[in-house]
Amino acid sequence: MAAGDLALVLHAHLPYVRSSEPGSLEEDWYFQALQECYLPLLGVLEAAAADRRQRPRLTLGLSPTLLSLLADPQLNGRFLAWIAVRQELLLQAPQALGPAASHLSAQLEAVVSQWRQIKGQLIPRFRRLQQQGVLDLITCGATHGYLPLLRQVPEAVRAQLVTAVREHERLLGERPLGIWLPECAYYEGLDQQLVGCGLRYSVLDAHGLLHALPRPRYGVFAPICSPAGAAFFGRDSSATLPVWSAREGYPGDGAYREFHRDLGWDLPDSELASHAIASRRPLGLKLHRVTAQGCPLDQKQPYEPAVAAERIEEHAATYLQGRAEELGSLARSMERRPLLVAPFDAELFGHWWFEGPQFLAALFRQADGAGVRLVTLREALGGSDPLQVCRPSPSSWGQGGYHDYWLNETNAWVVAEWQRASQAMVARVRRGVGSPAQRDLLTQAGRELLLAQSSDWSFILRAGTTTGLAKERIERHLDRFWRLLDAIENGTELPAKWLKAIAIEDGLFPLLNAADWMSQSQ
Repeated sequence: MAAGDLALVLHAHLPYVRSSEPGSLEEDWYFQALQECYLPLLGVLEAAAADRRQRPRLTLGLSPTLLSLLADPQLNGRFLAWIAVRQELLLQAPQALGPAASHLSAQLEAVVSQWRQIKGQLIPRFRRLQQQGVLDLITCGATHGYLPLLRQVPEAVRAQLVTAVREHERLLGERPLGIWLPECAYYEGLDQQLVGCGLRYSVLDAHGLLHALPRPRYGVFAPICSPAGAAFFGRDSSATLPVWSAREGYPGDGAYREFHRDLGWDLPDSELASHAIASRRPLGLKLHRVTAQGCPLDQKQPYEPAVAAERIEEHAATYLQGRAEELGSLARSMERRPLLVAPFDAELFGHWWFEGPQFLAALFRQADGAGVRLVTLREALGGSDPLQVCRPSPSSWGQGGYHDYWLNETNAWVVAEWQRASQAMVARVRRGVGSPAQRDLLTQAGRELLLAQSSDWSFILRAGTTTGLAKERIERHLDRFWRLLDAIENGTELPAKWLKAIAIEDGLFPLLNAADWMSQSQ
């Protein structure tokens, strides 16, 4: 019998990248995630669930914005055309990359076949896996708002949480009990907000538990219970580092596919232009392998799928052996069953690390034989062991461990804008509206406010990548928010064409209720 349990936790999220312009960079983000991550992940989970010799278990956070994209028939209707362009471009790959190109071509064909078979409907498949006990589906903030930076207006935090719970239930048919806190970011008192919204457990980085008061007896190897009644799990670095680190972990192995070398950088401009691709960017067409640490991109060698497949099995066995030894050691010194929690961004599996989904498949096949029992977070809370009551420490899993990455010289300006807009929303809701038309305007203003609060744009501003796009997104949603609020406050006439356009472009969260911003001090 296994000495303890391993909980794999994946966070699947994209900002609301729906665009009225087909072929946009944001649309590429979503379609590449479908192609490389979400569809392969579903395939792996369903295959494992169908094999009675396996006991696959996974906790999966589906963010409300991602669910909104997955449920959008107009957006998803463009996916096959997007794949077709890549299939055509793949034919232009150099002859020396032929085997790698053939392998990728077969994967694209499998994606097309799978997509047609399910008619572009992914959400029912996630729901079915939860019903089978394979998945524990948890939610996130409505738009992945960084909650510690919204706390000055508690109603803003509540709106992020309540909207998320409502949207999760609408699309998945069951209220979530768990939540992936955006960026695993916690502040004092957030547990009260979580419990008030029916959310009972979440994951923090290790120091969120290790710096708790009192210090947990079992560190990160058992969940704790906050004074408000929310359970928190801590990330185990030994169980995560080998999987996510490109420098010290498996993804950096020379046999695996290289992420940064892409045909989008290598093909002639004329070839890209002939397929209506206006600017050079990654296309998801990667045909080289890592080769060696520090190897220049222009010296990367062709990808060899068969070699990579062998390495997956080896790394899965090594990983499970390490977890079995870790659990065995813990079991000898703990009075309760030890638990290792390994949280990751879902897009690590398939997008950043191409072989990631197959690594998970290998873990599912090998876990029982290696003496490791896989569990979901919900299952881990279902035992009879009592939880120690502790106050979690403010923390995040971002660089530095706290809030610096989302509050610095590159992005601090937006925090004041969030606060001002949130205060205005609370004040307007308190005063109420005078007509159904004004109520509709206020509801749309709530959507724009939530969208402006997405931590993804702050992250990009700090990372220094597509900063122009991120700044434009924040300013676009704030501008729409203030125009809508001004129309309510001052009776300003808004163009019907403009209102219709934003209702389509930012039409997520159909059950959103402006009353969620009702002042909590009343």
